Amino acid sequence: MKHRGVEYTVAPSAPGVWQWQFRIGDAVISGKTETNIRLLAVRRVQLRIDRELKKAAPKDGDRT
Repeated sequence: MKHRGVEYTVAPSAPGVWQWQFRIGDAVISGKTETNIRLLAVRRVQLRIDRELKKAAPKDGDRT
């Protein structure tokens, strides 16, 4: 799946537990979330991607 240009995966690992993974640049970020609802797991990963993209974005005044 893709969110904001970031490819990610969400897969069940146990009943009520979803494993997820995505890559931003060279960093691979993975984890687990507990829910019985697949779409909620997907949404949580999308929110995490948003947070990581925000952290990776250059700040105002930074010149790189």
